[in-house]
Amino acid sequence: MVRGKTEVRRIENATSRQVTFSKRRNGLLKKAFELSVLCDAEVALIVFSPKGKLYEFSSSSSIQKTVDRFLMHTKDVNINIRATEQNMQQWKAEAESMIKKIEHLEASKRKLLGEGLGSCSLEELHGLEMQLEQSLIKIKERKYRMLMEQIAQLKEKERILLEENSSLRGKERILFKRNSSLHGKCKTEPPVQLITLASSNDDACQNMEIETELIIGRPGTSEARQQDHVSLNKQWSQV
Repeated sequence: MVRGKTEVRRIENATSRQVTFSKRRNGLLKKAFELSVLCDAEVALIVFSPKGKLYEFSSSSSIQKTVDRFLMHTKDVNINIRATEQNMQQWKAEAESMIKKIEHLEASKRKLLGEGLGSCSLEELHGLEMQLEQSLIKIKERKYRMLMEQIAQLKEKERILLEENSSLRGKERILFKRNSSLHGKCKTEPPVQLITLASSNDDACQNMEIETELIIGRPGTSEARQQDHVSLNKQWSQV
């Protein structure tokens, strides 16, 4: 059978209440002593009886030492709490200031874009105009610097391409000279021609010897034609 919880309430009978207080007080003091010994804890216990009699226990040299330590700890906690509250107030103020700055910047941005100008005075409009002019000058200066940088990059690329082109032309001239020298050697070696002379007269062919001459020179040149003419004259004179 499950035992129900006993309701804790004031004991109406004075004698029973005093007996219960004595028993529970002794048990409480015993538990405080055991806690200080077993766990090496600093324990202070203060109990006042219904008649106002003081009962105390302290694991240290005196209960006042423990009480002072408690008060110091409470003071530090209160200081930290107050410091935290002050920091919270400061953070709230900074957040509100930032919100106001953001709203002001957004309003200025809208005015620069030409919106919400109805509430602006003549001086404010003049100030906006000056800001726009200054911004336009800075934009033009930035654009000019970027264009000059691009021009400098293009000039550098042009210089590199010209150097590469010059190098390629030099290599081309060297190759042309080599090919020209090889072609010149081929021209200095004349072809060898074998010329066979014969007569259409059958009788003359029987009495005429066929001569083969080695002619040095390009075909069709004046030297070759002269040698052909001399050779023919010799052969006909022999006939």
